[in-house]
Amino acid sequence: MSLPRRTDPEPVTGWPADVAARYRALGYWRDETFGAFLATRAARHAARTAVVGRSVHTGRWARLTYAELERAAIAVHARLRAAGVRPRDRVLLQLPNCVEYVTYLFGVFRSGAWPVFTLPGHREAELTDFCRIADAAAHVLGGPGPRGADPRATAQRVAERLRAAGHVPPLVVDAGAALPEPGTAPPPADTGPEEVAFLQLSGGTTGTPKLIPRTPADYLYSVRESARICGVGPDTVMLVSLPAAHNFPMSSPGILGVLHTGGTVVLAPDPSPPTAFALIESERVTMTSLVPPVLQAWLPAAGRTSHDLGSLDVIQVGGARLADAVAARVGPDLGARLQQVFGMAEGLVNYTRLDDPDDIVTGTQGRPISPDDEIRVVDGDGRDVPPGAEGLLLTRGPYTIRGYYRAGPAGAASFTPDGFYRTGDLVRRLPSGHLVVTGRAKDQINRGGDKIAAEEVEGHLLAHPRLRDAAVVAMPDRFLGERVCAFVIPDGPPAPTAAELRRHLDERGIAGYKVPDRFEIVTEFPVSALGKTSRRELRRALADLLRSNTERSPR
Repeated sequence: MSLPRRTDPEPVTGWPADVAARYRALGYWRDETFGAFLATRAARHAARTAVVGRSVHTGRWARLTYAELERAAIAVHARLRAAGVRPRDRVLLQLPNCVEYVTYLFGVFRSGAWPVFTLPGHREAELTDFCRIADAAAHVLGGPGPRGADPRATAQRVAERLRAAGHVPPLVVDAGAALPEPGTAPPPADTGPEEVAFLQLSGGTTGTPKLIPRTPADYLYSVRESARICGVGPDTVMLVSLPAAHNFPMSSPGILGVLHTGGTVVLAPDPSPPTAFALIESERVTMTSLVPPVLQAWLPAAGRTSHDLGSLDVIQVGGARLADAVAARVGPDLGARLQQVFGMAEGLVNYTRLDDPDDIVTGTQGRPISPDDEIRVVDGDGRDVPPGAEGLLLTRGPYTIRGYYRAGPAGAASFTPDGFYRTGDLVRRLPSGHLVVTGRAKDQINRGGDKIAAEEVEGHLLAHPRLRDAAVVAMPDRFLGERVCAFVIPDGPPAPTAAELRRHLDERGIAGYKVPDRFEIVTEFPVSALGKTSRRELRRALADLLRSNTERSPR
């Protein structure tokens, strides 16, 4: 079988040759590829349990040893090759937390194609963009989507949109189908250690999603150091309850860090206390990674559960700022050591260390993993601020990218001319090197760890025929950290209702977590001195409105 010929991948901005040579000389970058990564561990830990989780093929729980995981990845490679997937093709990987996620991930790596990590909650709006930017050859899916959505129906709508725009839709690969029987294994065709091997998704601040090119050399350095810093080893049993496609549960140290050391990954279908606590007890889980809203659900539930959580040693929390008071409850309420994690799919990862003092663990978001992570904290004009002062975080280093994939000028603006990545985070840097995250400078909402670009949601709202303008801002929330509020200006009466706008966004096919939690109808937006919509003033007006509502509420 032969798929329609896809465009060759476009070149990406890499590290300067002298910088790359230095990273190699220091041992940060090694010659290991992702295909060799699994083969080496399968030979070393053949009979050990690698992955535990539900199978979308059988519908039952499954356990795979390292040897079985390697054989399944070879079978996936054979299936993809028979379907016409070629080395350097781009393959959307959209699966729930299941054993097939790991087998298809390594099968795609072995084939030399590039996985494009997508979330189960992504719908046709996002998936169409990913297919268009990456020129995807295949789309791996399986199992029900969030709230019972049918991913195959979504893929069909994506295909219709792509055809209408003159693009060739990707081949749909059902991960729930049986894999071919072992035969002659096709030779591995995975990419070289310093070549792009996959595309991760950026949280983004613009209407067009950005794809992050990662290489085995840079990514596996981050994985190895993360595993070392986090104390991961052969006896580690890690519960992955956040969507596996996120960078945090994939590599910090995540799935790859645990497999690197011969440990066991337990994939939970959701992070709810009943689901997670049962798995912690039955699998004797030692470590897990959470976002703050999930942790806040776990804390009171731990006092009521009949499940034994005594095996749990470390709870990592990242994805959004964790309140100090909540951080202080992890040890007393859950009996585990808290480790704060602050990172980004573009590269930089910070951890509090397991032996850090309690005030550092509860009050900071960690320090970088590499001695060659370069950190700058600057003001709005790019000047370094005094030590301890708040400023914008810039970074570059051996595992932080120098450019996005096919992102054009908007992507280039995220990097300084000398290669520092503009993270958009506001931080303070302590004398110890630990960072305290104080906010965001970019137009991005962090809804419980899910990053939402204001411009993207505004674009979908403005497709409504009865809206003249829209501005989306973050709304403070005690549980999620932030929710989404949309200020809208109607194009004359009657103004559309919130229900009508939510229905419109649903019909546009955007992910549910991006739909605004609140709508405010206004007649005009405040403007800055340059005549642009002032989001700062909108956030201030929203804060006043929320404060007024609270004061009027019965106490």
